[in-house]
Amino acid sequence: MVLDNKTLTQKGIQKLVDKFQNEDTWLNIGEGILKIIIILVIANILIRIGKAAIHNIFKIRNLSPLRTNARREETLSKLLDNILSYVVYFIAFMTILSVFNIDVKALLAGAGIVGLAVGFGAQSLVKDVITGFFIIFEDQFSVGDHVRLGQFEGDVEAIGLRTTKIKNWTGEVHVIPNGSIVEVTNFSINNSVAVVDISIAYEENIDEAQRVIEELLDTMPGRYEELVKRPDLLGIQNFGPHEVVLRIVAETAPMKHFGLARKIRSDVKQQLDKHGIEIPYPRLVMFSKEPGKGV
Repeated sequence: MVLDNKTLTQKGIQKLVDKFQNEDTWLNIGEGILKIIIILVIANILIRIGKAAIHNIFKIRNLSPLRTNARREETLSKLLDNILSYVVYFIAFMTILSVFNIDVKALLAGAGIVGLAVGFGAQSLVKDVITGFFIIFEDQFSVGDHVRLGQFEGDVEAIGLRTTKIKNWTGEVHVIPNGSIVEVTNFSINNSVAVVDISIAYEENIDEAQRVIEELLDTMPGRYEELVKRPDLLGIQNFGPHEVVLRIVAETAPMKHFGLARKIRSDVKQQLDKHGIEIPYPRLVMFSKEPGKGV
């Protein structure tokens, strides 16, 4: 006896209805939902505990003699937080699939084959990830550092395993694939040096000008916290067309030399004006020719 499609559909619907009318079906569904909730709760707890442990480890390192750069610690802690979240949620996802009686081993094997194929087809992506790994763990630069990466220069906003974001002083954010980073210039590792040239008129007493500037430099360490030590007046740097050039150098905290140089120029100008020492300015000498006489 051949059954038509309508009869088969009716029997299928009836089986489905009978199945959902069975108490065991609802017990299995409730048990599965409860297991999923428990898995998600446990995953959330593990992530919270793991992140707390990571941050406590870095706090302990801050108190030890082996303390590293604070910006690098911030970068590593964020990276470890993300890795922990990915790993725990991946394990939770695999566990939830097993609740639905899905063969996880077969799924992982298939994912491995697909991942291998993608790896061959996306070599630039693999290069970005590997380069990003070494950038972070070799401490080439960290979040907050001022760097130059090829033609781009600015403050590091974020470092990932695939890309790095830097923000320049005009506000643009450049997203750079890590694999394309060939040369790195980091301006934030060592102290900076502010170089200020001061022009003094030839008519002035240079020794007196140097004495006045030295008095000013003595007061600067207490006024500017970005200074590492007292600025030094090196002496006469150059003889210009209208002036004698004196040079001041000041060691500052990293990337603080631009602002401090402007402050030093302002202070020196006020100090020289206070003592009547003239800074040269362009002069124009005019000769008038009298009628009937040569120049």
